[in-house]
Amino acid sequence: MIEYRNLRVALLGAGSVGSQVADQLLTHRDELAARIGAGIELAGVAVRSLDAPRDTHIPRELLTTDAESLILSSDIVVELMGGLEPARTLILQALNSGADVITANKALLATHGPELFEAAEQVGAQLYYEAAVGGAIPIIRPLRDSLAGDRVKRILGIVNGTTNFILDRMDAHGESMDEALATATALGYAEADPTADVGGYDAAQKAAILASLAFHTLVPVGAVYREGITEVTLEQVVAARKAGYVVKLLAICERLVDPLTGVDGVSARVHPALIPLTHPLAAVHGANNAVFVEAEAAGPLMFYGAGAGGIQTASAVLGDVVSAARRHVVGGPGVAESTHADLPVLPISAVRTRYQIALIVADEPGVLALIASLFQSHGVSVETVQQAVPVVDPLGASESPGAATLVIGTHEASEADLAATVAALTTSSVVHSVTSVLRVEGL
Repeated sequence: MIEYRNLRVALLGAGSVGSQVADQLLTHRDELAARIGAGIELAGVAVRSLDAPRDTHIPRELLTTDAESLILSSDIVVELMGGLEPARTLILQALNSGADVITANKALLATHGPELFEAAEQVGAQLYYEAAVGGAIPIIRPLRDSLAGDRVKRILGIVNGTTNFILDRMDAHGESMDEALATATALGYAEADPTADVGGYDAAQKAAILASLAFHTLVPVGAVYREGITEVTLEQVVAARKAGYVVKLLAICERLVDPLTGVDGVSARVHPALIPLTHPLAAVHGANNAVFVEAEAAGPLMFYGAGAGGIQTASAVLGDVVSAARRHVVGGPGVAESTHADLPVLPISAVRTRYQIALIVADEPGVLALIASLFQSHGVSVETVQQAVPVVDPLGASESPGAATLVIGTHEASEADLAATVAALTTSSVVHSVTSVLRVEGL
């Protein structure tokens, strides 16, 4: 049997994930070599500071601040630095040198993915990124490989652990948004600046990646509709539970027919939504992630697990390391990304779904009929109406006489028609305010 030479792995970054990857490569080197069919050697770890504290012990002789030299002497480069630069430049340098690259950098892939994949294809290298979406959950490979011959119709994903933790605390413990965020921060689930998470930016980057893979077409992150959870109130969460729903921040990617041209297109969006308690995603608690895939032949598929964490994400990275190393041993060019369907990315106005709208209205005869006529005139069909009288003001100090709350559930309607309906409601003389508009998914 011919022995293959040792493969050299360069690691860029030694944060919470990078330090765990280094530790696993050093601790399980012999076991990994047996799986690969070749020895695997951690050539070095590029860091910004040699003396910074780290989660695991990395031998000092492996640390370097010279990332470029390390890249040029390696077969496989693992980028775990985060951010756009210098990560983009270093990955391009690695690919152009013929090295395979593994990254967990969702922001970079969502922003510069086409450039990086093209660079890999030009030299026959491979870019792996299982850890970029869903942490430890294997979702990239199933979409790219296992479902490549199927037709994915829709993806519903809880892909941000911080927001899922916050909404779950609000639902299970009755905490307000501020209280739940404080809990998340204290437990290390939220960053000091949580904007990327609670604003939906992180989930939008992941939605762009998932949609591009699932529909074999380029979906730029700028085309992903985005709403965060900052406007979600405890009152909405409590009302949702009473109505048989739970509020989740969802990344939704789906095939649509353009209502204007009749041509197939795709949509990617991120926003809070109501999920029925009977749906599998409703049972995703804490900081866990889950991706629910609906495929034409395979049917519904659920991928569930830890969406973050150093050792958990390191598991996905190491899976890519083994795949890249096996490719070196077996030989052959890298597999190019299948993003050639070139389907148009449709705006949010083309989406059709169900809605739940809460209104404070005048408590007088004929109001319900007038409200129903406003919905009908804009092409939105009412499915359910719940009424509560009297209304308590937001501070709970007193009741608002002469007012009632209506919670209206709609049949499936277009986003454009719904927006026009809400605009008409806000200007109606019998509507005091529109207090909540939430989409209903998973029915």
